[in-house]
Amino acid sequence: MDTICQQAFANRGSKRPCSAWLQLIVFLFCLVVVVVSPAGLDFSSELIAKVEMKYGKHASNRVLAWQGLIQSAKNLPEKEKLERVNDFFNQQLEFVDDDELWGLVDYWATPLEALSKGAGDCEDYSIAKYFTLIELGVPDSKMRITYVKAIELDQAHMVLTYFEKPGSIPAVLDNLKPAISPASMRRDLLPVYSFNGSGLWLAKSRGTGKKLGGSDRLNKWGGLKSRMRVNKF
Repeated sequence: MDTICQQAFANRGSKRPCSAWLQLIVFLFCLVVVVVSPAGLDFSSELIAKVEMKYGKHASNRVLAWQGLIQSAKNLPEKEKLERVNDFFNQQLEFVDDDELWGLVDYWATPLEALSKGAGDCEDYSIAKYFTLIELGVPDSKMRITYVKAIELDQAHMVLTYFEKPGSIPAVLDNLKPAISPASMRRDLLPVYSFNGSGLWLAKSRGTGKKLGGSDRLNKWGGLKSRMRVNKF
C-alpha cells in the first residue's frame, strides 16, 4: 500500500459509524477488493469449545445461534432469508469502532470473529450478512457490498444490497436502519461504489453502476481470506 493510503488509514481514529468521507474516496482509489466464498461453514464441537474458552459462554451461544439460523433458513424463500439474516446480525452485534474493539485503525472481521466479540462496525455487519446469505444459497450475482455516504451523519458507511433481478432497484440491508427497504427510499444514503466476488462497480445512481472490472486483484481482504480458510469460515 502506498504512502497516501497508509496516511488515510492512520487517520481513522473516530468512533463515528465509519471512516471519514474523504478517507473513503482515498480508499476507493487505493484498493481493489476481492470477496472469497466459504466452502461450507464448520460448526464443529472443537471450534465451539475454542470460542467459549477464548471469549466466554455468551460468545459460543452466539455462534450456535448462527448455526441454528443457517440450518433453519436453508429452505426459506430468498426474501425471508434476507429478513432473517439482516435481523440476526443487527440484533447480535453491537456497533463498536475498530480501534476500540481490535486496537487497529481498520480491521475487517470474519463473521466468526464478529460474533465471538458480539460487536463490529458497519463493514463487519455487511460482511457477515453477505457470507451468511452465500451459505444459504443466495447467488453472489444478486448481492453487492456497497460503500455509501450516510448523508444525515455526514459519514462513510457500508451496507449490503440485494438485486432481485439484474438492473432492478436493490434492497438495502443496513445496521443503522434495521428494516430492509428499497434503495430508492433510502435518500439518506448516497452510493459510491460496490463489489462482490465477481466485480467492482462505481455507482451512477441508487440502482445501477458502472462496472470497473473484475475483483481479482487482492489487497484489502487478504487477511480476511486467510482467516476464513484457516477456520473453515
